[in-house]
Amino acid sequence: MFQGKKILLGVTGSIAAYKSLILIRILVRKGALVKVIQTPASRDFVTPLSLSTLSKSPVLSDLSDVGIWANHVELGRWADLLLIAPLSCNTLAKMAHGICDNLLLATYLSAICPVVVAPAMDEDMWQHPSTRSNLEQLRSFGNHVIPVGNGELASGLYGDGRMAEPEEILDFIVGVIKGEQDLVGKKALVTAGPTHEAIDPVRFIGNHSSGKMGVALAEELALRGAQVDLVLGPSSLSVQEQGITVHRVVSAAEMYTASMERYAAGVDIAILSAAVADYRPVEMATEKIKKTGDTLTLELTRTTDILKTLGGLKKAGQVLVGFALETQDEKTYALDKLKAKNADLIVLNSLNDEGAAFGYDTNKITIFGKDGRELAYELKPKQQVAKDIVDQVVKLLYA
Repeated sequence: MFQGKKILLGVTGSIAAYKSLILIRILVRKGALVKVIQTPASRDFVTPLSLSTLSKSPVLSDLSDVGIWANHVELGRWADLLLIAPLSCNTLAKMAHGICDNLLLATYLSAICPVVVAPAMDEDMWQHPSTRSNLEQLRSFGNHVIPVGNGELASGLYGDGRMAEPEEILDFIVGVIKGEQDLVGKKALVTAGPTHEAIDPVRFIGNHSSGKMGVALAEELALRGAQVDLVLGPSSLSVQEQGITVHRVVSAAEMYTASMERYAAGVDIAILSAAVADYRPVEMATEKIKKTGDTLTLELTRTTDILKTLGGLKKAGQVLVGFALETQDEKTYALDKLKAKNADLIVLNSLNDEGAAFGYDTNKITIFGKDGRELAYELKPKQQVAKDIVDQVVKLLYA
């Protein structure tokens, strides 16, 4: 379960920090790759030397160290899971309100992986209304909170607030990891990138799609256990996850053929995020077209609508997702597409949203469902957007 898993352990200022040493030892023995970030306050409870010795990796604490910047964004993308144990009352409050004044908090705000926290504090602090509110806020962000134990506390009192024991924390993490593997045994088809429709051997009709959103979707599906066929148009992107078979194509016709072959073989999920050309030249010139006049007339014909074709073939139990990139009357067009293509979900992008759509590493979407759902999301990295979309797919798949 833990072999090769990349665990980022955050240690905060609490007497329970000694338990983090036991956690590290167990995780490393089970084959996990562990990196530790400790807050400045935690150094009063456990030393960097102890943490680094057990984790076999330098301990990170400051945003910069001897003139070298600690890249919190890279750390947040490296980890398969961020575990903060112990989570102090102070760090809890900062996480709940987006305060970012140390490396651990900066990494938390950059993390794109599951986040698990193990609170530790005295009973009165644990029961305080502000703590309860902060915990609910943290859960609302999708973070996982490990229940505290009851027993002797650092104050000498007995009550709630003890950090869970290392073995309990490991059992909880196993549940989170298994929960993320909710597509084991499922097959998925994803289309991504642009298509290029040849005018002559040199020129083509295309668009600005990079394929980043589709690749992020394929990787999220694979991370959650699905076997993924990614039909990728002209793009320099590659995939990083196992479980993805890439089928590279160029034209809309090639993408249609590859998609139909995969769909006919049987898939549970189809997410068509590619920006497929709506029209192609009726004829492709066999030689380069020479410049002979001030104008050039091209006759175009419609390409085959892949989403509509798959929508007509969709069977019970299959989930079909399409994308709509619009510049005006976005909702109207998205809902029309949802109905006309017999899709289960339509993911709407608007070119009017700064930082979204083609070429960006971020995206801002609204998901519309044939069941009436309408879910609007803030601008996020495309990896997080992919998780939001797959979460909705899973809900439909197991409804």
